[in-house]
Amino acid sequence: MNRDLGGEAPDRRFSLAPRILAVNVFAILALTGSIFYLDSFRERLIDQRRAEMRMQAVLIASFMAGAPPAALPAIAARYGRVGALRLRVYDRDGALAADSWRATGPTFELRDPADDPFRRDVARFLDQIVEAVGSFPKLVDYAEPAVDTRAAWPEVTAAATTGRPADTMRAAPDRIVVISAAAPLFNADGASPASTPFATVQLTRDSRDITSLVRAERLSSFYVFLFVLAASLLLSNYLASTIVRPLRQLALAAQRVRLGRARDVTVPRFNQRRDEIGQLARALSDMTLTLRERIDATEAFAADVAHEIKNPLASLSSAVDTFGRVREPRLQSQLLEVIRTDVGRIDRLITDIADASRLDAELSRSRYERIDLGAQIETLVGGYAGAPLPRGVSVAYTGDDAAFVYGDKARLAQVARNLIDNAVSFSPPTGVVSVSVTRTGRHVELRVDDDGPGIPPENRDDIFRRFYSERPAAEDFGRHSGLGLSISRTIVEAHDGSIVAANRTGGGARFTVTLPVA
Repeated sequence: MNRDLGGEAPDRRFSLAPRILAVNVFAILALTGSIFYLDSFRERLIDQRRAEMRMQAVLIASFMAGAPPAALPAIAARYGRVGALRLRVYDRDGALAADSWRATGPTFELRDPADDPFRRDVARFLDQIVEAVGSFPKLVDYAEPAVDTRAAWPEVTAAATTGRPADTMRAAPDRIVVISAAAPLFNADGASPASTPFATVQLTRDSRDITSLVRAERLSSFYVFLFVLAASLLLSNYLASTIVRPLRQLALAAQRVRLGRARDVTVPRFNQRRDEIGQLARALSDMTLTLRERIDATEAFAADVAHEIKNPLASLSSAVDTFGRVREPRLQSQLLEVIRTDVGRIDRLITDIADASRLDAELSRSRYERIDLGAQIETLVGGYAGAPLPRGVSVAYTGDDAAFVYGDKARLAQVARNLIDNAVSFSPPTGVVSVSVTRTGRHVELRVDDDGPGIPPENRDDIFRRFYSERPAAEDFGRHSGLGLSISRTIVEAHDGSIVAANRTGGGARFTVTLPVA
């Protein structure tokens, strides 16, 4: 967000975009963990292979212990071919007595990495990364000795000196693990054919099958990792574009509205979206439109107040200036009456304006109660019967019993007074203002009828605007402020009701207030 708007710039550390990416990274980390799990799986397979080769070495050594020395090369060749391994026998002096490869040829191959294709280079690179991070031990390189004796192989030396099987692992040039296991030769009774050091058997085999299996699974997992990574990045970008970007647009628009730039700000509505962001956008847009309407209404209200007060002030100022130059008592008396009238008009304007300006706030704090509207209006109309009304106009009441509504008793009485006063103003001499309260279904209706000239159809909505005043010809100017009906509508709508104006069939006007029944 731009700092020139005067608002607080967003902190990138708390942006939604990295959080969305972080959520998707969990899947990537889980997949990465599965790749490293394959390393531990390989370790278990190799440990199992080592145990198997130690057992094979012991079994073969037990069988070969009773064989004549001349038969050892043939036996070694047969077991080497069947087990796909290299079997060597060292005599008690440590010299090589038999080697299966002399008869069968190599049963496994030590490959030169330089001759391997690129994909195997990648596989070895991944092996090195996993081994560096994981717990696999660092291995010495496998190399054939220049002179093949027992001393060249630590595991063979250990088996010959301790009389127990031993094994070790080495790394071939292409990173394949080569396992070597050795066991001493014993007679059938368990004794050595000679004193220590023992003659020994050595089995050597690579783990290419294990490595190939693990590499194939790791490569598959790596492809899945790349796919998930790409999907995660695309999903994160999609979520950022569909969540973060719209929220930033809404925040920017709200900031401009807050700084008083509502006129030139269009809050996006995202009508095509039906999710929470779309609902939020439309709610902010509607709120902005309502705010603009309120601002317009406030500005119009201020202009109307200035206009309405300016007229009596001008008349009052003129009367005061003239009063100082007039000496005739009759004219002075007329000017004093004008002054009193203008002061009264200003007082009524100020009272009504104050009431209208704080009406919304007071209504929001009102405590509604269940009241009998019929009984309240009947009592109110009784007060008019005891007071002299202009031109001999009278007020009559008819109504239903138990017409209960929820509301503010004082404010509903204010609505009735405004409607009755308005009807009295427009009634002809000796006219009758009829007030009634009836219950119809789930609503209670308050009606005020008069015998006046009625309401021009084009002005039926205008009469509820502030400061609109359609005065009867016989009424003194300034008796009404033009706020009474506007205040009445505000009060009725705050009670979840409605107020409408219409003309009666036989002549005159009818105002109908409809409220929910309690």
